[in-house]
Amino acid sequence: MRLSPDSNTSLIGRRRGTPRKQNLVLNQKSILVLAALCAAIFLMGLVVGTHIFGTPNSNATNNSNNNGESQHKNAESSPLAAATANKHLSENIQNLILESAKAELIEKQQHEQEVEALKHGNVKEALHLKGMQAPGDANYNPHHAVDDVAQLEVPLNEAVEVGEGDGAMYAGDIGDHVLHEEEKKEIPKMELIEKEDMHNHFAEAVKNEAVESEKKKSLREKLHDLKAEAAEVVKHGLRGAIGNIQNKVTTDSKVDFVKGESSYYPYMTLPVPENYDFKKYEPLGGGRFAEYKDGDSPYAITDKLKEQSDELARSRRVHVLNAMKHVWKNYKEKAFGSDELHPISGRVTQNWGGMGTTLVDALDTLWLMGLKDEFWEGRDWVRDKLSNTPSGDVSGFETTIRSLGGLLSAYDLSGDKAFLEKAEDLGSRLLKAYDTKSGLPHGSVNLQNGASHNFGWFGNQFVLAEVGTQQIEYRYLSHATGKDEYAKKADRVFDILYEIMPEDGLLGEGLKEDSSGGAFFSKGKVSFGAMGDSTYEYMIKLWIQSGRKEQRFREMWDKSMNGVHSQLVQKSNPNGLTYLADRENGRLNHKMDHLACFMGGALAIGAYTDPMGLDSVRAQRDLKTAKALTYTCYQMYARSATGISPEFVQFGGSNDFSIPSSAPFYILRPEVVEAFYYLSALTGDPIYREWGWEVFQSIEKYCKTEYGYGSLKNVDNPSMPPEDRMESFFLAETMKYLYLLFDPDSEIDILNKHVFNTEAHPLKVFKDSN
Repeated sequence: MRLSPDSNTSLIGRRRGTPRKQNLVLNQKSILVLAALCAAIFLMGLVVGTHIFGTPNSNATNNSNNNGESQHKNAESSPLAAATANKHLSENIQNLILESAKAELIEKQQHEQEVEALKHGNVKEALHLKGMQAPGDANYNPHHAVDDVAQLEVPLNEAVEVGEGDGAMYAGDIGDHVLHEEEKKEIPKMELIEKEDMHNHFAEAVKNEAVESEKKKSLREKLHDLKAEAAEVVKHGLRGAIGNIQNKVTTDSKVDFVKGESSYYPYMTLPVPENYDFKKYEPLGGGRFAEYKDGDSPYAITDKLKEQSDELARSRRVHVLNAMKHVWKNYKEKAFGSDELHPISGRVTQNWGGMGTTLVDALDTLWLMGLKDEFWEGRDWVRDKLSNTPSGDVSGFETTIRSLGGLLSAYDLSGDKAFLEKAEDLGSRLLKAYDTKSGLPHGSVNLQNGASHNFGWFGNQFVLAEVGTQQIEYRYLSHATGKDEYAKKADRVFDILYEIMPEDGLLGEGLKEDSSGGAFFSKGKVSFGAMGDSTYEYMIKLWIQSGRKEQRFREMWDKSMNGVHSQLVQKSNPNGLTYLADRENGRLNHKMDHLACFMGGALAIGAYTDPMGLDSVRAQRDLKTAKALTYTCYQMYARSATGISPEFVQFGGSNDFSIPSSAPFYILRPEVVEAFYYLSALTGDPIYREWGWEVFQSIEKYCKTEYGYGSLKNVDNPSMPPEDRMESFFLAETMKYLYLLFDPDSEIDILNKHVFNTEAHPLKVFKDSN
């Protein structure tokens, strides 16, 4: 839930073408004949490429550097390299390539063993490798001996040199064939070593498919694009050429995926160079990655795949770090210690009482990114200059999650007590908002005199998302100081919510006090977006923070998730995207806020920590919904012209959802990349890093300004410049989750050691329940 400081209302909470068509049309039989022909000539001179599905070793890298010009020249003349860099190969053609390569690999290895045997005078073994009989064999015919020996390719006892690189392969393992024990080696999953003649034949088949699927585009233009693309791929190394195929599939192409896990993963790409130009990035459009739409796991996530994903992620992590450096440099020069820096004008504002909100909110982001000098400079400002007594009232909720949470996280990470001292001072002042008849905290509080009240724009009622999203912070403060008053007052809220929770577990967004000191739901609207979202988030996270011991929180979470699945989970038309509707007065409103996308991460962590086990029906239900919902949230980004999501979308009509005229804006929100991070960390599926990289590229292209990053007024208008507004949560959440998404080396462990508050401030879980 977010409160907008600028209003009195709550905002809470590939298409590359086909090669030119030739006169020759290949059918399946012709392709098989060509494959056999290729197998016969494939042992000729080859140009060695890098592993598509393996991490290039130093030798391969050096070889690539030393022969880059030669590789570039060969690739430009290779139709297959061009075609496969830009098209998704059908299953038949992929199998054809794999089987041909498998045969080539076996023949190459047997030939090398035969030569080696002859070098050592072992004629018997050489004959066996040729499939022939030798003296001593049961069925040996001495009349065939002379002829058999004559068929050996190398004269006996003649010194033989076996050249490196003899033979070629595209991919695969040795299947059912058995090698001698001393010859058994790990066969790479995919290795691309080109031979122009073979490629020409396979390219014909690829081009034939391409013509059928994309007839509308000029074939001549497509061939030109393909050649340019192939040259670029070879320039950086051929690993990833076929891995890029899927990302080039047009949105109207129909690709059938086999149900269940496949060992083939089509989305691995090349590491990102340090000089990558984000200005050249163009959003790729929606409708892609359709095999993830229903929350399925279509590919096997192997250790090798994770290693490749980690390597790629590290190359992307550098760019997120550079983005943070860009902002912090300007914040330090123009606004250090101020609440907000305006990213276009460079002006400074004190929207949150002049408490250094951006600085405090970003401290743990600096720490986790390794910007320790900047972190300690921030510590000095907090210790020496931070004042928790601004004039006027502040939002108790926003100050708790941003400032109190930021100070506590900085203390938790660094152990510096200057942060804890300031946190306790702030917490003791904020706690005055809990001095109400029911114990529910007022929305606004004066940190100087302790006076508090609710907001008039909400009818002086208590907001669900505000009262239920402060407990992680106060419980940690009690844990760190040994003073239980903070936790006791904050926990009173969940005592009330537990007592009045409906049978379906879905809570109204507004509450009022009753005469007996309790409370009741005064507004029946149910939403996992604005006004309600983070209370559900804290149900599961409070249970995790307690060391998974305080079962009341888990019980509330599971009850609410049952209600979500029975009433709010919906499917769109025509593509069946999963979304969460709002419910008001018993009727569904088919809209979904960007804020609601936090549920992708919350459902996932709930599934992975389910007391019934991850394999239980309930956990699998929640995990499947988490994945499907996150795919929809990704589509909210991918389908806009800028590749960035609006504030909310309205489901209905003939194209799943639309962007309402009242909500085309983007204020640098984090919830979608938050879900990407959780699912990436928990499942290991690299797809969430791919989606996150697309989002980051769009932010870099459309939101970056001279002094920071600005909000967008209309995500469907790429020509519209960003606005002069940058919320502190952009640094605290959006940048942090993006960095962690690409940081396989992080100290953060969301499954065993840490819990994030709703502002993405990580805190260690308690080792005991006290």
